[in-house]
Order: sequence, then C-alpha cells, then structure tokens
Amino acid sequence: MRVPVIDNGGQWTHREYRVLRDLGVETEILPYTTPFEKLRADGIVLSGGTQNLEGTTEGLGEEGTYLDMSRVPVLAICVGHQFMATHFGGKVARAASPEFGRVSVKLETDSSPLFLGVPPSFVAWGSHNNEVSEVPAQFRTVATSETCRVEAMVHDTRPLFGLQFHPEVEHTEHGERIFQNFLALCHR
Repeated sequence: MRVPVIDNGGQWTHREYRVLRDLGVETEILPYTTPFEKLRADGIVLSGGTQNLEGTTEGLGEEGTYLDMSRVPVLAICVGHQFMATHFGGKVARAASPEFGRVSVKLETDSSPLFLGVPPSFVAWGSHNNEVSEVPAQFRTVATSETCRVEAMVHDTRPLFGLQFHPEVEHTEHGERIFQNFLALCHR
C-alpha cells in the first residue's frame, strides 16, 4: 500500500510519515506542488501547516486537484482539514479559544469508520489558531471539543476525512488506531 504525505509545512509532517512507515506503509513526503498525475496512491494524507486560511479560498498548491480528482481516501490534518473545508465551500475563522496542547475530543454517536474502536471521548493534541467555522455541504461533524466545534468532519459519500487535532503526535490517545482505521479504508 502506498500513502504519500503532502507537505503543508507543518511541524509534525515527518511524524505523519513515520507513523505510516511504522505501520508498514510505503510512504514519502511530497511537496503540495506535486502534479496529480505523479501521485501513485492508495490513500493521501494532507499534513498540517502554518498557513492562515481565514476568510480565503486560496489554494494549497495542487491539493484542490487531489481532492477533486482522486477517488482514494484522504486524511486531512490541521490546515489540511481547514483547506478541505474551504475547498468544498465551508469557512475557516479565527478560533475563539485557540488550542495548543491537550484537548478533550468527544465523538458524535454516529461517528465514522475512522474512529472504529476509539472510545467516545479521548485526549488529543491541538495546535491551531484557526478552525473550521462552517462545515461544507455534504460533510458532517463527527467530533467536537469544548473549544472547537469541528474537531473532525467526514464527507457523506466520499472517503474524505478532516481532523483539526493531530493524531500523529504521541500525546494523542488512539492516534495510531485512527491511522490504522484510515489504512483499512485504503484497502477497500
């Protein structure tokens, strides 16, 4: 299985790569300018980053094309999650309470296969000033926290998953399980 990590300049991009590698996946870190035609992928991870997407629909390199053209599962983390939201018509705004450190995440009852085997609440690691303020049409919120209304969202019909928190960081409980669940979706 091959799952590249698309680099948005996040501080933990190498950690996403390492988690995938340690789970036995063929992976590499690619710049977000990599043409879609050059992606050989069974799944794609869009990394976090420091870009400010508040009030903009600006793209992140070729990532809009990846989202539009790819039919493989996509796991978008932090700014990747925010970009996914704006790309499909949602909105990003400055968080009323930025999250840096421990975050108590609560799953919705009809969550997502991404959270199979994960308890209804768990501790995750957040690192963001902005957040998804409006979920795009055809997406639904599947996890929240006290300070972030959209900790996770999923598309209704396509295998597109967005996480505001960082599952790749060792401080996130069940982060490896979330990656395993994502990889199981890539096998289908």
